[in-house]
Formats: sequence, structure tokens, C-alpha cells
Amino acid sequence: MSEIYRILTINPGSTSTKIAIFDNEKNVFEEVLRHSSEEIGKYATIFDQYEFRKNVILETLNEKGINLTKLDAVVGRGGLLKPIEGGTYSVDENMINDLKVGVMGQHASNLGGIIASEIAGQLNIPSFIVDPVVVDELNEIARISGIPQLDRKSIFHALNQKAVARRAAKDMGKGYEDINVIVAHLGGGVSVGAHKNGRVIEVNNALDGDGPFSPERSGGLPAGQLAKLCFSGEYTLDEIKKLITGKGGLVAYVGSNDGREVVAMIEKGDKKAELVYKAMAYQVAKEIGACAAVLKGKVDAIILTGGIAYDKEFTAWIKEDVEFISEVLIYPGEDEMIALAEGGLRVLRGEEEAKKYQ
Repeated sequence: MSEIYRILTINPGSTSTKIAIFDNEKNVFEEVLRHSSEEIGKYATIFDQYEFRKNVILETLNEKGINLTKLDAVVGRGGLLKPIEGGTYSVDENMINDLKVGVMGQHASNLGGIIASEIAGQLNIPSFIVDPVVVDELNEIARISGIPQLDRKSIFHALNQKAVARRAAKDMGKGYEDINVIVAHLGGGVSVGAHKNGRVIEVNNALDGDGPFSPERSGGLPAGQLAKLCFSGEYTLDEIKKLITGKGGLVAYVGSNDGREVVAMIEKGDKKAELVYKAMAYQVAKEIGACAAVLKGKVDAIILTGGIAYDKEFTAWIKEDVEFISEVLIYPGEDEMIALAEGGLRVLRGEEEAKKYQ
């Protein structure tokens, strides 16, 4: 009988903290801890929230009768660290310092590793983070943008992309390091990555104006027209940035960033909504085709994942355009908690070594 490892996973968001307990891959407890804007508003910085969020987690686990001494590891969501290759990383002082100061920016996910380390340290067990959004495995040629001052950057849904790629490999009876797949994460942001032998060698910057547009992000834009818009006098820098991330994409065209609402519009005969929604699928398919070129056509599978992958018509539009490249597999949703647990399990089971953050 294989050994059972108990893992606590922690995923801080802007107004909530998700926690879950896993016995190996089995989820035995999960809860979303909501934080009001009044509670969060008391703190000047993200790091200032650390004690508050940690205490809420510990109080909840205590109320639910969960014995922390039975834990084998604590895994937190990785934050905005310096660019690193994918994998499971031990949380150490160097990492905590970078998360505290927000070396690459302030985000609630920065608290994941800090809280994991604090709880694990008191129990004398290891703490980890897994595949943060800053995972960077790009080929050097992929960094060239066309303007020397603007390097292409790797910021994407690394945790979910790599988790579903591993699941697909397992379903194929292969290892992640033995396959080439293209993964399209379809959520509030859209990222499409070329995974070659366990490394994401090409991916669009899903945060800030690259690749397909999404429910609330502009994706890549006509550069000359964007430059004119910036200097038109009609927008501030912050307003332009908001058009790119937050108020771009579907919400800019049809007034909603919820794919389900857009589908409802289409069902009521809204032709504009249908055209824009199809255009989003078209751009995803186009990006998948670009990744196929990066992989020189050697693609074991194309994987569609994220919340919008539940929409069968949307995925059918993409499939129609790209299935000539390879088989299309659909893994809808984004279960970050099991992805975090799986990363910790691989280390505990000796399937891979925990990496050290440099």
C-alpha cells in the first residue's frame, strides 16, 4: 500500500484565501475564506495582510477540527518572483524576502509562500510553491520583439497549464517530459503555450497585451494605432493600461467579461456578440497554429483548459480550425488547489527534487 501524504494548500486572492487539505490526490477539505474590503482596506501593503490572513486560516482549520500535526507539507501559491523555470520550489529566506518586497510587483499570491513557510516552520515540515505565473522557459529567440527596448516576457497561467499537460501525458501513457503539446488556457486571460519535453518554450504574455484577446484583456493590438491612441490626449497612461488589462477584449465590445452572459446574448440573436465571441476563438486558434510552427508540427495533442473550456460551442469553433494539427483534448476548469498538491506530492514521493530559488 502506498504511503499517504497529507498536504495543506493555500491560494490567496485579492479578496479571498482558498485553503484545502489533500490526502495524496484526494481532496478531504476545502474552503474559501472571504475577506471584506473593509478588512483588507486596513492594510497599507499586501505583506501587511500576512498575519491577518494566516490567523484566519489557522482559526478555520482549528474550528473544523483539523490536526495540523498530521500534515506532511504546506504548499502555497507562488507569487510575483523573479523569472524562474517551472517546478516545485522550497520556500526559503531568499524567496520570502523577494515576496515581501514584491520584487516583480505586488499581488495577493505573494502571501502564499510566506504563510506556507510560517505554518510549516512551526510544524517542522517542508513548505513549497509550485509553478508561479513568472515561470520563464522561453527559448532565447522567443524573447526578441522587434524593438530592443521591449523584450517579450513569459507571464502566463503556468500552474494550470503545466498541471493539465501532466494529466494529458498520464492519460496518453507517457511522461510530461516525453511529449510536445500546445495548451490553451481560456479564462479571464488567455494564454497559449508550446510545451516541448516539459518546458514551455513559447507563450504569449497573458497579462499585458500579447496573443489572443480575452474576456477582459486586449491581447496583441495594432501597434501604430495604439501609439496614436496613447498620444491622442483622450487617455491617461493608467486608462490605456486599463484598456489593455481589465477593460479590453469581450467587455470592451459587448459590455460583459462573463462568457456565459455573452452566450446568452448570442442565444437572443445578438449578432455583434456572436461575431466578437467567434473572433476570440479565431484568435486562440491562430495562436495555436503559431505554437505548432514553433514545435515544427510535432504536436502530440492540443489541450483546451480554463473556465471557458466548459463552453462546448466555443471549443468546437477552435477544434474545427486546429484539429488538422493534432488531436484536441479538453480539460475544462482550473483546479489550482490540486495542482499545488500534486507539485508537493512529486517532491514528497521522490519523483522530483525541490528546486532552490535563486
